[in-house]
Amino acid sequence: MSTKITEPNFASLLQRFFTERLIRQKNASPRTVSSYRDTFRLFLQFAQRRLRKPSTRIELTDLDTSLVSAFLDHLEVDRHNTIRSRNARFAALRSFLQYAGLIAPTALGTIRCVMAMPMKRFERRLVGYFTREEIEALLNAPDAATWCGQRDRVMLATLYNTGARVSELIGMKVGDIVLDRSSSICIHGKGRKERTVPLWRTTAKQIRLWLRQNQFARDRPLFPNRTGGPMTRTGVTDRLKLAAATAAMHCPQLKKRRISPHIVRHATAMHMLQSGVDITVIALWLGHESPATTHMYVEADLAMKERAIKTLQAPRVKTCRFQPKDQLLAFLEGL
Repeated sequence: MSTKITEPNFASLLQRFFTERLIRQKNASPRTVSSYRDTFRLFLQFAQRRLRKPSTRIELTDLDTSLVSAFLDHLEVDRHNTIRSRNARFAALRSFLQYAGLIAPTALGTIRCVMAMPMKRFERRLVGYFTREEIEALLNAPDAATWCGQRDRVMLATLYNTGARVSELIGMKVGDIVLDRSSSICIHGKGRKERTVPLWRTTAKQIRLWLRQNQFARDRPLFPNRTGGPMTRTGVTDRLKLAAATAAMHCPQLKKRRISPHIVRHATAMHMLQSGVDITVIALWLGHESPATTHMYVEADLAMKERAIKTLQAPRVKTCRFQPKDQLLAFLEGL
């Protein structure tokens, strides 16, 4: 007598996906788990409204192309997410469905239809970055007479020096700093990868003074908030925008610029490239998986392209003026 195997429901599958697949089997980083968690939090909130039932009653077969497409449209239209963010959310859903298909084969038809949906293509714009003048204005903008201003000065100087991602910046600990003749900082990057970046003497001096004034323990955040905890992405962005508003009084072009920590990262790469630093070194500095990612800075550097065109002699082409034979065309040409 055969026994009937009961497949797990959607709720238990989702819990197993996080605890078994991501954390135990893949040993995913906390950032990856948080990103997937946020995706499913948004998806479940949307699904509950659309299906009109609580998340505990949602079935795996409810996750059809209609629901997933509507959710992705909701991200773009209602939440104003970029196509990159929309694709990242979709990738998280696909990862779960791929796992669910191995355990719940009865839903394979629905899962295959969703997996067949393509990622949305998008236009890749040229990289935006701050000029040296704008960077100097930003770094000098925070008020050094206040504790927050002192922290912001050191934080922005470190951000520009290292080209760190904002997640890497807020994850920096006091123990990651080495202050000696060759000062450096250990950055904990994406995918559990670490890299060491050297510090300019001016940056090392600022950090040394900052730590002397604040006797932080080695396991504490290098740039804490007012309560002593790590800053958030939003907190860093807000402090950068505050500095930009102050700097705009001396550097008016900042008023028209998009302000974000990632633009500072782009500025670090562009200024290194313009100074003649090899692109493979820049890739290592920024923690890129491949130097191919760093080629976007070459594409955005107009000065480098202008230098290249000057080294190439233009072909000799005889220019001829068009002479229309028709009298009416001759009249129009002469206007």
